[in-house]
Amino acid sequence: RQAQWPQADFIVGNPPFIGAASMRAALGDGYVQALRGAWPEVPESADFVMFWWHHAAAQVAAGRTRRMGLITTNSLRQTFNRRVVQAALDKGCHLHMAIPDHPWVDGANGAAVRIAMTVAAPGAGEGQVLNVTDEQPGEHGEVAVTLAERTGVIHADLSAGANVTGAKGLRANESITSRGVMLFGAGFIVTAEEAQALGNPALIRDYRNGRDLADKPRGVKVIDAFGLTADQLRDLYPSVYQWLLERVKPERDANRDVQIRTNWWLHGRTRSEIRPALAGLPRYIATAETSKHRIFQFLDAHILPDNKLIAVAMNDAFHLGVLSSQLHVDWALATGSWLGVGNDPVYVKSRCFETFPFPDEDTGLTPQLRERIAQLAEQIDAHRKRVLAPESGNTALTLTGLYNVLAALREGRALTAKEKTQHTQGLVGVLRELHDELDAAVLAAYGLPATASTDDILAHLVQLNTQRAAEEAQGRVRWLRPDFQNPQNSLQKQELLPQESQAPEADLDSEKSLSKPEQTKPTQHPWPATLPEQVRAVAAVLAASPAPLSLPAIEARFKGRGPWKKGLPTLLQTLEALGRAQAVATGGEVAWRG
Repeated sequence: RQAQWPQADFIVGNPPFIGAASMRAALGDGYVQALRGAWPEVPESADFVMFWWHHAAAQVAAGRTRRMGLITTNSLRQTFNRRVVQAALDKGCHLHMAIPDHPWVDGANGAAVRIAMTVAAPGAGEGQVLNVTDEQPGEHGEVAVTLAERTGVIHADLSAGANVTGAKGLRANESITSRGVMLFGAGFIVTAEEAQALGNPALIRDYRNGRDLADKPRGVKVIDAFGLTADQLRDLYPSVYQWLLERVKPERDANRDVQIRTNWWLHGRTRSEIRPALAGLPRYIATAETSKHRIFQFLDAHILPDNKLIAVAMNDAFHLGVLSSQLHVDWALATGSWLGVGNDPVYVKSRCFETFPFPDEDTGLTPQLRERIAQLAEQIDAHRKRVLAPESGNTALTLTGLYNVLAALREGRALTAKEKTQHTQGLVGVLRELHDELDAAVLAAYGLPATASTDDILAHLVQLNTQRAAEEAQGRVRWLRPDFQNPQNSLQKQELLPQESQAPEADLDSEKSLSKPEQTKPTQHPWPATLPEQVRAVAAVLAASPAPLSLPAIEARFKGRGPWKKGLPTLLQTLEALGRAQAVATGGEVAWRG
């Protein structure tokens, strides 16, 4: 049951820092099960500290406590923890003060961690955000910090200014990004020599993870039997079957997950949702999920991405250019998460990519600008690959090293001896010039001046996201890949969009508008056969909707009539428990949003 706290005017504390993934190991299955059962409103993916944060904020919102202030990990800003903060802001309190990211030394073992400090007060109001701008370690382990102050309404991500946390997922960006595969078995990885001994079948592919992109590729390959049953694999590729039987199956037999244990010859997470989008492309865009520098690049279609890579199923250099611009980097830093002592940015695809409004004709994008952005992106990608190629002789040069030097040049910091060598070998001056030209072109494509600040950029993108979400609610979707995302109507929309782009907003309801009833009817999907697929399908429908959906509205997104509808409320409760859905009251009925 929920613990009853005594009445207090002020609640101040430093609750335990235990991540969601570590709770069972630290506290035991029984306690974690009881905890989540007693507090169902806290997402299952939230850290342990957020149960304290939720309860303390509820006391403030209810008027029983004047103010609360807690120290938490800086992961408070991450997606699932942030939902706890947003729920509190929606229920009658505001953040009076926040320090999003501050150094901290654990007194027990001396480990350096990063923490956040938050103070909540009742009602609406502005607050003070203090950002650390400089850190100087002392002789006894303490850290002296310099703080920059900003006043305004503080959002759930502990920022003041443009409310990027309120950005909606756009249908235009759906179904074309995913994390790479998750193996659940080291036996899937083979060397080039081992692949040759197995006969180099088509199901052995080159393999890349985040370190391969940031540093040097390991030169390994991976067995990918996706689409084959165990019998088919044994019949068609008996040597590969035996390899996996001896090196993967014993490990899988001990796995608690029934599906992973049963399908031992397949990767634990095959990413079937992104494979149709990647099929037929000669290349795709990839970025490391967690990285000091946000770098996008083209990967050959034969390369299978690891779980720590985000794959974007587009081969158009224009999109690579927009994603590689400082404008998108600013958006990704504002909407993403942060990880570890190094405080490296995390690219959360649902927040960083799926909410991002790409430029279009109505933002200032011309055919000439589109071509210019594409050319610069191709040049940047080719330049990096050329200076990092083994035949270049620059064996000590890495992608991270290139961008460390680029960051130093932009900061005006003097280069070290090692950085000077990297600057020369990597021709970083050329790389900087190409990026500067790309940034200017992308800003122009959004109708922004070259002098636009980060605040200006974020405010503009938030406003554009709001406009696009409203358009999509009326039936106009600016698909990034209409031939794949919306194949039935792609030809019709290609004919209508040029006329639409010239029309004023007031004409959206005209006869030629894409908001005609026959075009606004929601796409219906077949109801999946298995429970995991059903959960993913309902979650995808909620995530794609700009507004909360009632139970009938969710049912209308799927084909057929039958007993499956009886299980839909249970599925929604499951998604709530997983932190992937939230029930809200709209117009006297319950609706759900992703």
